[in-house]
Amino acid sequence: MAESTGSGITADEAEPRLRKASWKYVGPGIVVAATGVGAGDLVATLIAGSKFGYTLLWAAIIGCLVKISLAEATGRWHLATGRTLFEGWRSLGRWTTYYFAVYVVIWGFVYGATAMSSSALPLVALFPDGPSLKTWAVLCGLLGLAFVWFNRYAVFEKAMTVVIGMKFLIVVYVAIRVAPDLGNALAGLVPALPDGSLLYTLGLIGGVGGTITMAAYGYWVNSKGWTDITWLKVMRLDNRVAYLTTGVFVVAMMIIGAELLHSTNIALNSGDRGLIDLGEVLEDKFGAVTANLFLIGFFATSFGALMGVWHGVSLMFADFVERLRRERAASGDAAAQGDMVEEVAAGKREKSAPFRAYLLWLTFPPMGLLFLDEPFGLVIAYGVLGAFFMPFLALTLLWLLNTGRTPKQWRNGWLSNVMLAAAGLLFLILCVKQIVDLDWGGIF
Repeated sequence: MAESTGSGITADEAEPRLRKASWKYVGPGIVVAATGVGAGDLVATLIAGSKFGYTLLWAAIIGCLVKISLAEATGRWHLATGRTLFEGWRSLGRWTTYYFAVYVVIWGFVYGATAMSSSALPLVALFPDGPSLKTWAVLCGLLGLAFVWFNRYAVFEKAMTVVIGMKFLIVVYVAIRVAPDLGNALAGLVPALPDGSLLYTLGLIGGVGGTITMAAYGYWVNSKGWTDITWLKVMRLDNRVAYLTTGVFVVAMMIIGAELLHSTNIALNSGDRGLIDLGEVLEDKFGAVTANLFLIGFFATSFGALMGVWHGVSLMFADFVERLRRERAASGDAAAQGDMVEEVAAGKREKSAPFRAYLLWLTFPPMGLLFLDEPFGLVIAYGVLGAFFMPFLALTLLWLLNTGRTPKQWRNGWLSNVMLAAAGLLFLILCVKQIVDLDWGGIF
């Protein structure tokens, strides 16, 4: 029988002593900030600034608060239960396994090509007489593979800290260089919806810094050595640092869009090439040094996202395979039982065969897409599965953190429930929009 603490609470139920939050522990948040804000996010905020000036600045700030709530919920699940996010999903039914299995295969295949191309674009602009875009893309993929393959989390975190430092300093420098109008910027903190801005507003709130890497945050928390609830305060500080940094990126890019593009009616190409256009605008206005610095920041943004996905999603895939092996072993499959014992003895997931197999999947098959037109049906499947992921994450976290799967004292409070429910609704709206916007003409 459990002892009483003298306050009517048993020793088993007593709240453990939480470690004091300290800046010296910050790390996984740096990784998620470096990974979650890719070139596409920078383009989205840049275009919002170019179209509406500072008017939607408030939406970007709310978006960061939404992501803080999602990442905090992910980290709290890992720390409070001692179980990974995939274990939580698995407890909700087999449908989560089927969804994740299809998603992670198709998403990884298409994303790999996208990440490599995005990393190569600024290198082609920086070295116009150098290798072709496809060659740079292949080299970036191989470099990301080699770095993640031969290093462990501690080294990976240090490298991502360098990446985030480069992004932070360069983007903020360019924002200061364009001389922001502080009065208009402050006015942009007051919620307003100019004509035609609704979908841009929803995209800013839901899109920037919100990808599968939010689900990977809990895995990075565990890789850091934070494995129980005593690290809760530390994780929350780390998470806030992540999205404070993300907020700075977003605000800086909106300033650049508002000052350089909105005021002069300059239009950019869609996609990552819009950042190449911006580099040309910066060169015309401020000279080659500022333009080249921006391109270096563009490369750090894209390649940081590549490395983060190569590491974080591979951790998730390794856990996915490990859970399936455990279930097979529990059902009496002797071969799976032997695999499971060997896997657990091997130690960290970063050394496991599934981790490295997914690394190879992210790197080599997508190289074929660099030299071929992307198959139409594959692009449609990628768009549909990707659209569903963020509502899937928000709503399953709402489910997991309000039921007996989570110890009572660590379940959601009212604020977490409101934020996760709002995030789920927002992502469902964006999901429907993304699916409707897909070009279905090649199928029907």
